[in-house]
Amino acid sequence: MKILISGVCGFVGSTLARALLQADSSHQVSGFDNFIRPGSETNRAELKAMGVRLFHGDLRAPSDVEPLPACDWVIDAAANPSVLAGVDGRTSSRQLVEHNLSGTVNLLEYCKLHRAGFILLSTSRVYSIGPLAALAVAEANGAFRPDASATLSPGLTAQGVDESFATLAPVSLYGATKLASEALALEYGETFNLPVFINRCGVLAGAGQFGRADQGIFAYWLNSHLRRRPLKYIGFGGHGHQVRDCLHPRDLAPLLAKQFAAPKLPPADRVANFSGGAASAVSLRQLTGWCDARFGPHPVGSDPAPRPFDIPWIVLDHAKATRLWDWRPQTPLESVLDEIAGHARDHPGWLDISAPL
Repeated sequence: MKILISGVCGFVGSTLARALLQADSSHQVSGFDNFIRPGSETNRAELKAMGVRLFHGDLRAPSDVEPLPACDWVIDAAANPSVLAGVDGRTSSRQLVEHNLSGTVNLLEYCKLHRAGFILLSTSRVYSIGPLAALAVAEANGAFRPDASATLSPGLTAQGVDESFATLAPVSLYGATKLASEALALEYGETFNLPVFINRCGVLAGAGQFGRADQGIFAYWLNSHLRRRPLKYIGFGGHGHQVRDCLHPRDLAPLLAKQFAAPKLPPADRVANFSGGAASAVSLRQLTGWCDARFGPHPVGSDPAPRPFDIPWIVLDHAKATRLWDWRPQTPLESVLDEIAGHARDHPGWLDISAPL
């Protein structure tokens, strides 16, 4: 199988490249990256040593994508993954759209040219912010959970958000680019008879994740705690009760192998959530407790002021993925945190490398 990965030297792209080759050495894996993300350069040598063909290219430029060698499948792991992108003053809204939407178009045109399948790694942030922000929650053991006495929005249960949950605006500019990319990918698939899958992922985390709060909260939190750098609970009273689930990207590799070999499926079965689910859900306060026990106590500040697009609780329900693909996450939360902690100890300058000020 010839596989092309965009953003191959990023955390997710490099993790998938390693996992796919470890699972099946007959795969021919290539990828491209523009290396603008701090930390991505650190993956280049290891991937080359494993036999991954690397190309320097910018997803936004058709002239960079068109000459890439033909493949059987494209995995789109390149994106600006921050929900604050385009509104935080660090990146422009136009750059966000160029990276996340125009880049998808360029990859779909490549797939059309080479008759390649396309797998988009999408996000939980395609789900509507309004009902999630208004979710009635109760606090228990330092974490929010849906209030059992309240009526929940359609598509939402104690197990999480399923694929029937609303995707109406607002979803953030970031979420909108991913939702539009999903729609375009499915349309290209139907129009040009290309296999397409949309894998909506929960928060991805593991060793080597870049240490920015808006792009890798688990790596950022553990590295910052270990190095005694300032940390702060933001919003929701400044208590750190907000909850996310956690998924190691290598757990997607068995799924990808099944999708490579899958027959043509109806569009509704091409979109599914993939997440650690309720078993991996953790709040920032609970994460701090884990770090205190592992690294020693470290005080965390408090800022109750809300931020744009913040929500108190979002956990993805992966029941559909389990039904369609017999898929379940394989790496428990404790193992993910152990892996990040080991990497943080072995790389004392990781925050400076991957998230320079």
